[in-house]
Amino acid sequence: MNKTQLVEAIALDANISKIEARKAVDALIRVTVQALREEERITLTGLGTFSVQHKAARTGRNPRTGATVKIPPRKSVKFRLSAEIE
Repeated sequence: MNKTQLVEAIALDANISKIEARKAVDALIRVTVQALREEERITLTGLGTFSVQHKAARTGRNPRTGATVKIPPRKSVKFRLSAEIE
């Protein structure tokens, strides 16, 4: 399902216009991105939990040349599925 299909499904389920549904989806995305940038945990009961995970710097290998490559530290988003869905 892509964003357009999600907006249509929400509009149909909530009995609202597609414009209102798109505004709601866009707002959800903005708020989620901002919270994750601030490293907050987001728990949506019945769906799951989003959190920021820190990956340490490490050494890797270039698969073509076999040369050693330093991989810098980074942040990634982790999603844990709710037990209700499993």
